[in-house]
Amino acid sequence: MNWNNIIKKEQEKDYYKNLETFINEEYKNKVVFPPRDKIFNAFSLTKYDDLKVVILGQDPYHGLGQAQGLAFSTPSDIKNPPSLVNIFKEINSEFNVESKCIDGDLTPWAKQGVLLINTILTVEEGKPKSHEKKGWLTFTDNIIKHISKEKRNIIFVLWGAPAIKKMKLIDESKHYILTAPHPSPLSSYRGFFGCNHFKEINNILESIAKKTIDW
Repeated sequence: MNWNNIIKKEQEKDYYKNLETFINEEYKNKVVFPPRDKIFNAFSLTKYDDLKVVILGQDPYHGLGQAQGLAFSTPSDIKNPPSLVNIFKEINSEFNVESKCIDGDLTPWAKQGVLLINTILTVEEGKPKSHEKKGWLTFTDNIIKHISKEKRNIIFVLWGAPAIKKMKLIDESKHYILTAPHPSPLSSYRGFFGCNHFKEINNILESIAKKTIDW
């Protein structure tokens, strides 16, 4: 089994064919992020067999050059957005060192088995959640259900109310679920800071004899 097989199966369904028609028009007529060839970047970078952690974001960054198909991540030459700044603050407070990805590009996490997936995979420039009700939520729900059913001992990290709603898709008897407020400046002080999730993830990985993540 690999991501390509799983994605192809979704692409054969009616809802996805409708989504694809919509996406084709959007990319043709508007500025849409991430670049088309990066829509499934999270799946390209995190091998199916290496999966350890799923961190759920909402939709891609909607500013020029920010989105690269990895939740919360930006290219290294782009200024870190506020949510990412807060993620790095939390890592620093937990380990007393700077994140290895302080430049904003979280590709090294992805390559260690952290699937950084948004629940919506495309967005129109300057219009957050503009592609919310077009089919992506069905797609990502099905991905989460598949992981829950076919894998064991995956750590699901759900930040913020929309992500926490996905708990119902996950078999808690087989997997680990960590929840906290979203790292955005609007909610980070309500419990994201001090959540200790990065340490907790590594403690869980150690307990199941898996290699820890170098954050």
